[in-house]
Amino acid sequence: MELMGKDDVMVSSTVSKLKEYLSEIKKNDQNGKRINAFLHLRDEKNLLHEAEEIDRKIKSGKAGRLAGKVIAVKSNINVQGEIASCASHVLENYKAPYDAHVIERIKSEDGLIIGMTNMDEFACGASGETSAFGPTKNPINLDLIPGGSSSGSAAAVAAGFCDMALGSDTGGSIRNPSSHCGVVGIKPTYSSVSRYGLIDLSMSLDQIGTLAGNVPDAGLLLDVIMGRDEKDSISQDSPKINLNETERIPKDITIGILDFEIQNNEIKNLIMKRIKEAVKKYGWKYKNVKIENIGLAIETYYPLVYVEFFSGTRKFDGRRYGRKIEDAAGEEVLRRVLGGSEISKEEYGGRYYYRALKIKEFIEKEFSGVFRNVDCIVSATVPKLPHKIGTNISVREMYEYDALTTPSNLAGNCSVSVPAGEINGIPVGMQIICDKFKEQKMLQIARAFEKLK
Repeated sequence: MELMGKDDVMVSSTVSKLKEYLSEIKKNDQNGKRINAFLHLRDEKNLLHEAEEIDRKIKSGKAGRLAGKVIAVKSNINVQGEIASCASHVLENYKAPYDAHVIERIKSEDGLIIGMTNMDEFACGASGETSAFGPTKNPINLDLIPGGSSSGSAAAVAAGFCDMALGSDTGGSIRNPSSHCGVVGIKPTYSSVSRYGLIDLSMSLDQIGTLAGNVPDAGLLLDVIMGRDEKDSISQDSPKINLNETERIPKDITIGILDFEIQNNEIKNLIMKRIKEAVKKYGWKYKNVKIENIGLAIETYYPLVYVEFFSGTRKFDGRRYGRKIEDAAGEEVLRRVLGGSEISKEEYGGRYYYRALKIKEFIEKEFSGVFRNVDCIVSATVPKLPHKIGTNISVREMYEYDALTTPSNLAGNCSVSVPAGEINGIPVGMQIICDKFKEQKMLQIARAFEKLK
């Protein structure tokens, strides 16, 4: 079945697309949990009914901007009536009693939500391995981690199970798996998207964002979910994204190349190659930039996350929501709960948490200063290639996956990971960081890199 679009272009119907996705999921995700991207799919009858309704709207010319788009949702975002388990036994039977603000916006624009994706438990992880329901596998290479914590959302997009997905990003949790899975992942400016309905990891850093197979789709979903929400006191109105303008190659762009030493020369050389290709083709310029305190990003990030996560998990006491978190959670979650408990003790407060807040402020000011001289900062998204699932690596090595992504969360800037190429068949992402509320410029630059292929 095909329908006429608004511009009289033949497009596949939502129903036929949905059936194709469900078939792929049943074949490659649920049978033997080959990829394990989804934890729960919505009821098939309800999905087909909603798809039919969307197709009727498309045919009548009254459909929203997401009509025909099938969207997956990370399992720490509330979708009314669906299980928001955070990939944990703590909440394995918890059905969301309401829609998150971002879900309300998606539904208002006729986006079709297909199901809830796997993730690192309570978003604690950078590999996709800490889920209580088994690790997500990388669709590009099933032996490798997909990255985390939004592992299932990135894998679902990369595997062709949906058009788009929602994730959450606290220190790289969207960009990291986007890099490893070869998709586009956006972390918007802090406060530009409502966190209402997000089961938080660290509320001073968390941001809901988007994943898709290309920049225009990721940008479209972002534009739908951005904006002020009275239920989230820190949210604010953001400049609207002009998707047509995103297609225009920007002129007079100066790229700031982040001065940060990474050990993998292949990744470093690939990113530099892409930058030089853009400079040559578009007439852009580049210069090296240095963030003095960026080497402290990991040490700054984790005390903040530990303390805020510990505080946020006090509601999981076994009385109101599911099981008591200390009794049912995995090793990484308990590490952060216990660590946050220790740091929160009065005698440690000034030594760790408040010092981390001061360094966070320094990093934010340094980024603001750099953006006076460059339009964007470019780096690798992840400084290393993904390891094999089940590899025994140290906690420090695991945390270093986020060395290049956490600074953007600490500063509150917008950033995106776009595919830069492959090394031995493994995708490598390029991170583009722009100043706060400069999503339009960021997407233009990202799209220009995407068009180099």
